[in-house]
Amino acid sequence: MDTDYAQADLHLRDARDRVVAGDWTAAPQLMHATGHDWELRSRRLAVLGLAAGHTPEWVKAWEAAMPGDPTVAILHAEGLNVLAGEARGWASARNTSPEQFREFHRLSEAAAAAGQRAVELNPEDPYPWVTRMGAMLANGHQHHEDFRIVLGEAVARDPYHFEAHLTAVTFLCQKWYGSHEQMFAAARGPAAAAPAGASVVMLPLLAHFEYALREFGFETRAESLAAKMEYFRRPEVTQEIAWCAAKWRAAGEPRLIARGITLRHWLALANYLAGHDRPGTKAVLSQIGSYLGSTPAYGYFWMRQAEGFQTVSKWAR
Repeated sequence: MDTDYAQADLHLRDARDRVVAGDWTAAPQLMHATGHDWELRSRRLAVLGLAAGHTPEWVKAWEAAMPGDPTVAILHAEGLNVLAGEARGWASARNTSPEQFREFHRLSEAAAAAGQRAVELNPEDPYPWVTRMGAMLANGHQHHEDFRIVLGEAVARDPYHFEAHLTAVTFLCQKWYGSHEQMFAAARGPAAAAPAGASVVMLPLLAHFEYALREFGFETRAESLAAKMEYFRRPEVTQEIAWCAAKWRAAGEPRLIARGITLRHWLALANYLAGHDRPGTKAVLSQIGSYLGSTPAYGYFWMRQAEGFQTVSKWAR
């Protein structure tokens, strides 16, 4: 099982490995080749941002060689967001210590400031606005209006920008700063308006995962799985899964890089929970192969992502 965050993007893997080993030039070369493919650019920046958070030396070397480089500014902000998330941890609020929250807030404030600089240096790119959105997760109750403004800036540059709308679904879910109604609206609005083949078409699946997690067992996994599966087997939920999958594929088979592997995992998981389209799920899993990467949605239903992936794979065989 392959848990590399880059998943099927082998060019990204190579560049990330090279920068971590000390060759910072691999990153600007990769990003130059990516061009204005905003979804692919965003995914590559996110994975390089993980490396920037954990091993920042190569980012400092790039910045020293190319002062004021716009992409370096994004990676600096993204690395701080990574560290902020790790400082908080992935437990529920009641199981997160005051010290963790304080560090989460401190690093998120630093990420917000770095994100503003990235915005100024990248006037066309939607992703720095997404970085700013992510920093608002530390204190979202005070940033509801700011969040909507920043989201508007991101989608003004790319109306169906997957990472922007994904962050909106997260921010507006009940476990963060919104409600089930706001979350589903944030997912279904772009999914309905987007053209066939757009990745945002699949966002209602994430909203259903979030709803099931909150309503049928936030602190448990195995004990609540049956209730969550019963929810997914409601006719209206199964129908929406099928609608999302059909519209996503209507423009041709989606690519594997960018968010292609993650969205296939979402579809396989949703089909398993709904007991729907086992042959289609088997075909999706054959495309996924061993690429798990990081797919947090599995963790909504099992304690470990790998356990969820293995369970769905066994069901589809």
